[in-house]
Amino acid sequence: MLTHERRLWASGYERIAGLDEAGRGCLAGPVVAAAAILPPNVEIDAVEDSKSISEDERLAARAEIEAQAVATAIGACSPDEIDDLNILHAALTAMRRAAADCDPAPDFVLVDGNHWSRNLVDAPWPHETIVKGDAKSQSIAAASILAKTERDAIMRRLHEEHPEYGWESNVGYPTQQHYAALSEHGATPHHRQSFTLFRS
Repeated sequence: MLTHERRLWASGYERIAGLDEAGRGCLAGPVVAAAAILPPNVEIDAVEDSKSISEDERLAARAEIEAQAVATAIGACSPDEIDDLNILHAALTAMRRAAADCDPAPDFVLVDGNHWSRNLVDAPWPHETIVKGDAKSQSIAAASILAKTERDAIMRRLHEEHPEYGWESNVGYPTQQHYAALSEHGATPHHRQSFTLFRS
């Protein structure tokens, strides 16, 4: 999980930020990204791909990441921004916002996926994209955990306003319950109007 980071540390980079996002496939809520800069050569046993561990494990890992990290930050794009930019560009924008909010600033970014350089070529950091990076890079896996836990917390707060959609459990993803609630109650301001919200 530190192969990419060690290569970059050996090349002289000191503050390597992993970037990842959560919520691209949701019908409602923001897309949330996180950046995590971890100390050189520190292995955090709790850090794994956020999709492969339980919610309790993610929350425990988040606490450990925040305790040990050089810097962490969250970025997001609202449903309106998603509708305006499209979900890919919104996710990349959220990741860029997260990286920009790191203090101290990164001097290199590792990005989950393969689209960064196609969209944000004017980003101020040298970068590398890693497909399935949340399973290959500790920094990206840490960002994945931060993004997932942050977004889940946002959706559970929104659930208190709109309990009929089941966001406390589906956190905005397309489930049978979510589609049924949309058919019965219509869309909220938190839904992404550019997505297919109603089944034919």
